[in-house]
Amino acid sequence: MKKSHFFILLIASVLLNSCHFARVVVYLFPDIDDSRRFPSNILHGSNHPFTFYKGMVGNNNIPKSAVVHGRVIPFEEFLLKNNTVAYLIIKEDTIVYEKYFMGKDSSSIIPSFSMASAYTSALIGCALADGYIQSVDEPITHYLPELSLNGFDSITIKHLLQSTSGIKFKESYNDIFSDFSKLYYGNNVRKNMKDFYLMEKPGTAFRFQSGNLQLLGWILQRALKGETITHYLDRRIWFSLDPQFDGSWSLDKEQEGLEKTFCCLNATARDFAKLGRLYLNKGKWQQKQVIPAEWVNESLIPSTTEGASEGFKYQWWLRNKNGEQAFMTTGHLGQYIYVYPSKKLIIVRLGKGYGSINWPRLFYDYATHMD
Repeated sequence: MKKSHFFILLIASVLLNSCHFARVVVYLFPDIDDSRRFPSNILHGSNHPFTFYKGMVGNNNIPKSAVVHGRVIPFEEFLLKNNTVAYLIIKEDTIVYEKYFMGKDSSSIIPSFSMASAYTSALIGCALADGYIQSVDEPITHYLPELSLNGFDSITIKHLLQSTSGIKFKESYNDIFSDFSKLYYGNNVRKNMKDFYLMEKPGTAFRFQSGNLQLLGWILQRALKGETITHYLDRRIWFSLDPQFDGSWSLDKEQEGLEKTFCCLNATARDFAKLGRLYLNKGKWQQKQVIPAEWVNESLIPSTTEGASEGFKYQWWLRNKNGEQAFMTTGHLGQYIYVYPSKKLIIVRLGKGYGSINWPRLFYDYATHMD
């Protein structure tokens, strides 16, 4: 056997014996079909689901065309050219626009990617209300004492929520050796998190990092004392929103797996829209207060203390322009839940890629020009 062949076989053997690298070799990069590729826990649909009204709230509110490179093209063509698989516009609980592409439909399950961060944040608010967690100012080592060895006693839950923890984390979706890739494809995220270390003093700089969200998930798992994060979401929030379909939350492994709370909550466009509706209504669903109103309000008030970004709070991206507020949660490949409260507007865009569009700008322009 030639030496070159031997080394190729040796490298292949090492890679294939690592779950992380084996998954990378098989799947290459994160994709909208990943909900079928990882083990998961089920989120249950309702026997009596809430459905948005179907109809028109003013003909001017239906997008008809877009201008691309000086050429007017039909809006559906525009969406398809820019890798969209689902586009949903809801105003005052009425679906005014709903289109699906690339073989997807209203029952298609699509991964959230980082949109899951908003659900993780909501669960932290519920865990505070339920007494599982005492305060966002607690050091994370109250729940993860083994991370004291990493110098993490100075990191609080709030630092994780605000993405100001100071941890060293490489957020790269196309690098198989990145910290993101190890969490996304690995089968032992707890072990991966034990390798995190501080890059800078907590509370000094904002850096959006998936590692913060996965640490929050580990804290939740410890605080819940045996209940899975998926089950807690199911009973505390998800089922209260009368979901139309089953969803799921992907795990790192089958047995005693941990939810990948930085990503990988899988649902339909309509059921994703219900989180936007819940926050639009200050945590209330119909007549039930699902998430404490105080938590929702706190999540949407900008802050610049302790290194925080004015445009980001508790895993929601905030936009305040000309006295109008908007907020959204976003995910890899262009997943969005966008809320414009003054117009009672929710937009969900799910994609196979971003295309060449600044989606938040498009949402804002639509919101400000609609009736």
